[in-house]
Amino acid sequence: MLNVTDLRAGTAFKEQGNLWEVQSYQHTKMGRGSANIKIRARNLRTGAVVEKSFMSGARVEEAEVEKKKAQFLYADAGSANFMDTATFDQFSLAAKLVANELKFLKEGESYDLLVAEGEILGVELPRNIVLRVIETDPGVKGNSVSNAYKRARLENNLETQVPLFIKEGEAVKIDTRSGEYLERVKS
Repeated sequence: MLNVTDLRAGTAFKEQGNLWEVQSYQHTKMGRGSANIKIRARNLRTGAVVEKSFMSGARVEEAEVEKKKAQFLYADAGSANFMDTATFDQFSLAAKLVANELKFLKEGESYDLLVAEGEILGVELPRNIVLRVIETDPGVKGNSVSNAYKRARLENNLETQVPLFIKEGEAVKIDTRSGEYLERVKS
């Protein structure tokens, strides 16, 4: 059993037969009452995100979630296709399981898959990834009084806002949690 005060972002637990992954954690103590633990958790099977509240001292069952390396091959209409890097077996995941992560996956790259009870539940992305800009408008000189941004399309067809100085062909670091530009990457 796992104490709810140990539920930090990324921790997996079981509750009422469902597997959950904590996305955010908040500990609240009001006056003389007992502490309250509020978490935002994602159901690993359905992808639904809910907010849960626990009394301090409550316990939940710890989930055994392991990580398995796999290479992303391609995505089609209803699935994302991967290859196990150890056995070279190919398999598909339903697009709904990886809907949020799919826009950040890059063909040929290796990712960690979350596996629990023999079932693949999703893809764990790194905090940030490096992608090349394939299409963007030229920056207009004089538009630099404050932080000005322009639209850019990246090599995996993700569209994001980048600063005016970014040109086509340059590599940029993108935050996978929000899809926002972080910095330019020098080659």
